[in-house]
Amino acid sequence: MRDVAAELLDIYAQRAAKEGFAFKHDREQYQLFCDSFPFETTPDQAQAINAVLSDMCQPLAMDRLVCGDVGFGKTEVAMRAAFLAVDNHKQVAVLVPTTLLAQQHYDNFRDRFANWPVRIEMISRFRSAKEQTQILAEVAEGKIDILIGTHKLLQSDVKFKDLGLLIVDEEHRFGVRHKERIKAMRANVDILTLTATPIPRTLNMAMSGMRDLSIIATPPARRLAVKTFVREYDSLVVREAILREILRGGQVYYLYNDVENIQKAAERLAELVPEARIAIGHGQMRERELERVMNDFHHQRFNVLVCTTIIETGIDIPTANTIIIERADHFGLAQLHQLRGRVGRSHHQAYAWLLTPHPKAMTTDAQKRLEAIASLEDLGAGFALATHDLEIRGAGELLGEEQSGSMETIGFSLYMELLENAVDALKAGREPSLEDLTSQQTEVELRMPSLLPDDFIPDVNTRLSFYKRIASAKTENELEEIKVELIDRFGLLPDPARTLLDIARLRQQAQKLGIRKLEGNEKGGVIEFAEKNHVNPAWLIGLLQKQPQHYRLDGPTRLKFIQDLSERKTRIEWVRQFMRELEENAIA
Repeated sequence: MRDVAAELLDIYAQRAAKEGFAFKHDREQYQLFCDSFPFETTPDQAQAINAVLSDMCQPLAMDRLVCGDVGFGKTEVAMRAAFLAVDNHKQVAVLVPTTLLAQQHYDNFRDRFANWPVRIEMISRFRSAKEQTQILAEVAEGKIDILIGTHKLLQSDVKFKDLGLLIVDEEHRFGVRHKERIKAMRANVDILTLTATPIPRTLNMAMSGMRDLSIIATPPARRLAVKTFVREYDSLVVREAILREILRGGQVYYLYNDVENIQKAAERLAELVPEARIAIGHGQMRERELERVMNDFHHQRFNVLVCTTIIETGIDIPTANTIIIERADHFGLAQLHQLRGRVGRSHHQAYAWLLTPHPKAMTTDAQKRLEAIASLEDLGAGFALATHDLEIRGAGELLGEEQSGSMETIGFSLYMELLENAVDALKAGREPSLEDLTSQQTEVELRMPSLLPDDFIPDVNTRLSFYKRIASAKTENELEEIKVELIDRFGLLPDPARTLLDIARLRQQAQKLGIRKLEGNEKGGVIEFAEKNHVNPAWLIGLLQKQPQHYRLDGPTRLKFIQDLSERKTRIEWVRQFMRELEENAIA
């Protein structure tokens, strides 16, 4: 078994301990580059750009996640970061999940940098082996400034002369091993990650202070939300949806994710809508053929593209404003959201038709996913979908490769604490071992709702930043400042928010005492001590002798307490009081 967790933590710790490159900001040159941007930047976009540039100018290596919905202008954020890097004579790598997206970024970057002496190249399966060898040689010599590519960029034969910035687009399409390969390769390179739907673990890392987060939530002017319909499959609905789009001069994606039968699906569609000009596109086609089909579709030589999920990432065709997804129940939330984002990239109203079998033929999870995607039509829904996903599925196996987990056992601040402990170990010249790190963690579970309700803080970005601050707080004073600010901005704290702050305080106390786990429920609970702790054994023995009906040892490191704590308020009060007594009688 590969110890993914230790490896991952080690990389993050190295990033925090190592100095990165502090970029110099030539404002005059940069302003000239900005002036050639053909659109008005939205307020969120401007904020994200400033945050990225500020990170890059710091001596610490950047690790920022920019979450913006499909078509909200994340690419421009990346372009400006790339400009700053190239202006400082550093190389830039742009990592994308698909060949088609690599081609599109290549075209866009070349257009955007057309007036600047910047050499941009691409490696993907659209390039011949000879071309790729030539490009890699020039990258190693430093002749190429920006290299765009698929996961081929992660191969060991790709050597940069002086890499300064890595941009990762559509992060959720890469596996954990791929992502961590990137970081293992270069712990002191600035990393900028762009994503429309951050997968839960990424989101949890950002929420927990391990990565910095920028959210682009304001849509471009005149952009309309995609109207989404979930329907049982009906050929009349399909015909009407396609006809409506092609009669207004638009184009349609018809998503049929089964390569073996895609030809039959296209023939069935041709019979159903003889007025349509139909093409087929999927990932098993020859590179040149796929490139030609996409090019023809882009130039409107066809108006219906029957395709697989190859269109999922980043293909930008403003005239395609209807997408029909057959067997939508087979897709995950992030995927459905990405697919829906392929349409509605101009000011025309766009439509997404999610076609399903009879409800009885679907799993309940699939039904929930479809309800979630249909209910979140708003522009900027990607972030909300991911937070829903985070709440539904948890943050994923702690640091492993599985994308499912149980949030309660992880807790918001766990990543943060693991990271800082690993950093301390590395700085002290010790090898950070996962056993040591996890043994220092304190888990507090009182079986009570502890969160910032959305009716208390309606804005998801603000809510997120408070979670992050609470998770990162080291002292009681910091928590008190956060509490004062919450009351000042949003009014009296609701019970779940009060509990969240109380639990954060208890965790701080327990951590100092060397308590690994603190559990409370209606009938009492358990306190589990770490091997190295500051609890006074003489005081503890006295307690056990005085009140044997309330306290007993459950193994060498576990103290069980039996109390009536059915009242939630009493539960917090009692635990707080007990912790105070432990502190007063602690030993050094």
